[in-house]
Amino acid sequence: MDLSQGTPVSIQLKTVVDQAGEKKNFYFDLEGQIVKIGDTLYIRYKEEQEEGEPVPVTIKVEPDGKIQLIRAGGLRMRLKFAYQERLETSYKTPYGLFQITTFTRNLRFSLKDQPVAGSILIDYDLYSQAEKIGEYHLELEFTT
Repeated sequence: MDLSQGTPVSIQLKTVVDQAGEKKNFYFDLEGQIVKIGDTLYIRYKEEQEEGEPVPVTIKVEPDGKIQLIRAGGLRMRLKFAYQERLETSYKTPYGLFQITTFTRNLRFSLKDQPVAGSILIDYDLYSQAEKIGEYHLELEFTT
């Protein structure tokens, strides 16, 4: 299947957020698109917000196994993930630019061809300066 032009996919997204001892679960069924440019895979979808416009999200899967989660909109963010690595990035808000760091505890990605389907699992800790903001678990499954 040619993914260079973009292929529609159904996405199931589960996120578990553990901040200050409070755990929240989020589940989304979304329509998106998968595109392959060179050896890099992009999964795009719009994240629904309780208030306001949906936020465009792109998950970039690089050939070396690193993954980036890129959010557009009012809060611009590019989270970077690499297994057992601490990676710095920035978070742009209407109040200014914040430096944040991810530490990826677990990272898995799988992709099948016929039909196109796959999954991403990321367990990570998020830090602002040296302070741990929370622990996060992200599971994304997609299929054509």
